[in-house]
Amino acid sequence: MADGTFAVLTLALGLLDMGSNYCPTGSCLGPNEVDSRMSFSLGETYFQDDPFGTEFYVRRDTSLAYGPFQVIYGLSLTDDNDGWIGVGQSWDTTFGAGYLEFHAMPGLYVQGDGVDLGGPIEFRSGVELGYEARNGMRIGLGYDHRSNAGIYDSNMGLETVHLRVSIPTN
Repeated sequence: MADGTFAVLTLALGLLDMGSNYCPTGSCLGPNEVDSRMSFSLGETYFQDDPFGTEFYVRRDTSLAYGPFQVIYGLSLTDDNDGWIGVGQSWDTTFGAGYLEFHAMPGLYVQGDGVDLGGPIEFRSGVELGYEARNGMRIGLGYDHRSNAGIYDSNMGLETVHLRVSIPTN
């Protein structure tokens, strides 16, 4: 899935949720307060389906959402000294003690000794599935994709499979 599939799913599921749960109350994209979290993940990066390196990623899920879209921002570094920083939104749903989340974030990429992704503007989108404890702490397995959505001549993608731990900060 080396394309914008997760970004499209984030938008589509969020719009469905918005139409069902937010617009009937008159606040389709109105600001609202949600649970905030600080997340840390470690994962393996893949370039053209081959393992490439290790990534450490820190993400802040703010307490601000617009309708079902929570404001998030993140920073990642790889063992090849590549860096990425971005801001965007996530959409999630819970079921029992489980959760499913999709996110989409535009950001800036700084190439170190790693993959040439075509340019500095890179979009990160992904999916995460995991367990949420009663105290709000989450542990999940995720898959992220980064690419430039074709805005540069070269649109090489980089994937990350990661384990994330999220700590509530309310």
